[in-house]
Amino acid sequence: MTQHVLVEKSEKLLVLTLNRPDKKNALTRAMYATLGAEIANADADPNIRCILIKANGDMFTAGNDLADFAAIGNATAAPKPEDANPLLPALARSRTPIVAAVNGRALGIGVTLLLHCDMVYMADDALLIAPFVNLALVPEAGSSLLMPLRIGHVRAFEMFVLGEPVSAGKAVSWGLANRTVPAAELHAAARAAALAIAARAPASVVATKSLMRDQEGMLARMSEESGNFLRQLKSAEFKEAFNAFSERRAADFSKFG
Repeated sequence: MTQHVLVEKSEKLLVLTLNRPDKKNALTRAMYATLGAEIANADADPNIRCILIKANGDMFTAGNDLADFAAIGNATAAPKPEDANPLLPALARSRTPIVAAVNGRALGIGVTLLLHCDMVYMADDALLIAPFVNLALVPEAGSSLLMPLRIGHVRAFEMFVLGEPVSAGKAVSWGLANRTVPAAELHAAARAAALAIAARAPASVVATKSLMRDQEGMLARMSEESGNFLRQLKSAEFKEAFNAFSERRAADFSKFG
């Protein structure tokens, strides 16, 4: 079976590579479990001083696998604690610095996880898309708190509600990324940044990251978002959005009040 998340540990780095290129690196529950466990375990590993997240193929990630969303929305039983996405609390609690290398397009969770990264490199032709409301959903990963803090309310609202692409250059100017590089140089540049972080005084780096983050505030917002997200997954609005996507047509929300 193909590994959909490749794990490399070397040079004081934990490198997590999304490896489902035939599905545009759409994230499954199994992939979330691997990512969450690896990020959570990194804090206790003295041989890991920085995490690098990157992707194989022509796209960083298409976001959550919509089939998983549909299955949750159609389920009649109440969700169990083990059904929750383990990546989200792992990102909020992580003390290990995280660097991301974004190629092609990043959708949904591919955008919101960047808010938990400490440095972000983007290919100069990359795009960020947060189509939550277009899918009749709500932002997740604490992004309803973090995105307005990072780029301001009006820009965040535009990203979430209109779901229009944000170019790599705009992402840098808004503070969502550090810099853009040619696509062919992306992974090398991001790895060099991760190695530079790993070479710094480790306790100092961890303390600096911790001081810059409100962990409890992020976890509280993630919990609030999850409740709204689940309600929307079970809504008629989401069913319309999912059917429209499957049928390759525009969703019609005119009948909803």
